[in-house]
Amino acid sequence: MPTRLGVNIDHVATLRQARQGREPDPIAAAILACGAGAYGITVHLRADRRHIQDRDVRILKEVLVQPLNVECAASREALDTVIPIKPAWVTLVPETREELTTQGGLDAVFLQAHLRQVIRELHTSDIQVSLFIDPQIEQVKMASRLEADAVEFNTGIYSDLPLGADPGPELNRLREAAGLASRSRLGLKVLAGHGLNLRNVGPVAAIPEIEELNIGHSIMGRAILVGMEQAVREMLAAIAEAS
Repeated sequence: MPTRLGVNIDHVATLRQARQGREPDPIAAAILACGAGAYGITVHLRADRRHIQDRDVRILKEVLVQPLNVECAASREALDTVIPIKPAWVTLVPETREELTTQGGLDAVFLQAHLRQVIRELHTSDIQVSLFIDPQIEQVKMASRLEADAVEFNTGIYSDLPLGADPGPELNRLREAAGLASRSRLGLKVLAGHGLNLRNVGPVAAIPEIEELNIGHSIMGRAILVGMEQAVREMLAAIAEAS
């Protein structure tokens, strides 16, 4: 079964917010992506609301048949906004205001006491929880102990390798971590994403334990040239060929 594709539409909202206007509409982008075969939609509700806004999340939950995954910090402010909307998934991510995009995975070991409370609160609201972590064995084991439903492995280091660099060590880290996390071992759903594109997605999609890839920036960049539906179909084809 091919690895599923979740499409992150944050950067449609980035373009909209550049002029504080109404277009392009991320809701329309989400509908087009799902129509082209995306399994679900991901948005990152940042504390500074630099792209996705509260209203976007509410409307997406109302109109989508497909699962909505909201990335957010494990903060009181984020939880108070997201929990009443009740997305299918919340992915807890590290977040700082200065970063251009998410830098590195969540340190579940260091934050375990706080994350345990947050995960329980989300589960009480019937929201499934994923932790965005680096592919490290200690982080995977902690995610299981914290009773997360899934882990999403940060593929940023792999994706940022210079052209010509050997991807083997990073792919091996992903394979080892995915093998441990999988439902047959620790019972976790395994996802991955960050920086993946048509050039580098194949080897990650080929890892059998990875059930879903969340990809945004490269699809949005491609969509400017060929349209959203074509960009999603191209990524789905690349994933299917590998997996």
